[in-house]
Amino acid sequence: MSDGIARSRLAEERKAWRKNHPHGFVAKPETRADGSVNLIVWHCVIPGKKGTDWEGGYFPLTLNFSEEYPSKPPKCKFPNGFFHPNVYPSGIVCLSILSERRGWRPSITVKQILVGIQDLLDQPNATDAAETEGHQL
Repeated sequence: MSDGIARSRLAEERKAWRKNHPHGFVAKPETRADGSVNLIVWHCVIPGKKGTDWEGGYFPLTLNFSEEYPSKPPKCKFPNGFFHPNVYPSGIVCLSILSERRGWRPSITVKQILVGIQDLLDQPNATDAAETEGHQL
């Protein structure tokens, strides 16, 4: 896909997010030093879900899209060392909808990605552990 398709889709995602997004979530493209917007990198915050151990927390996450988006999923990354069974020590999230070979579909939206990661926080996937110590606990 040409980079025009990726950027057009991300511009659409940005408009849709601004009109309607889940309460407490933040998702916005990076602003460069010159004030221009970089649609390929989004800085996000995922709130901890009510009634879970994560409630009250706000967890930063970066979405790194490629020029092949939406054919390929973004890389979703918490800060290094984020402790969770389905997050690698590098911070990369291991989730089926983010896997090109398993669950990714070009119709998946930024909103669906972030809500899916919020669900994963409290409901780890024991069959797809990314971090051994977290999985064992």
